[in-house]
Amino acid sequence: MLVRKAQIEDLESLAKLFDAYRVFYRKESDLEAASAFLLERIETNSSVIFVVEENEELSAFTQLYPLFSSTQMKRLWLLNDLFVDKKSRGKGQSKLLMERVKTFCFESDAAGFYLETEKSNSVGTSLYKRVGMDLDETHHFFHWTVNK
Repeated sequence: MLVRKAQIEDLESLAKLFDAYRVFYRKESDLEAASAFLLERIETNSSVIFVVEENEELSAFTQLYPLFSSTQMKRLWLLNDLFVDKKSRGKGQSKLLMERVKTFCFESDAAGFYLETEKSNSVGTSLYKRVGMDLDETHHFFHWTVNK
């Protein structure tokens, strides 16, 4: 298994994984829009995407978006997406991706990274604790959306 940064040549395979990720989170499948969204992220360098390549096929990905901490005066990363294809689960690919994100934080001189997950995501929560993440029980996180 190889963990590496996604490239434009990965777009077709990556879009399929991304579409499956969105369907997992109860969104309607839209492969064309997924491809366009990822193409824009890659071309504009507005996110960092790491993929797992196994037997010359992409089987997992994570996507990071840049944030900044005013108090730390450093970059932070938001780990917004993490997905492993069904047939590749249980092989440690999500752990490999999480370790790559940690390394990337050092490489990019970032203060660290954040993520959020549904409270019902016991598999993800277990993974995040296993890789040394801390659960923030101190702060309230609020959000507002245009289309509720």
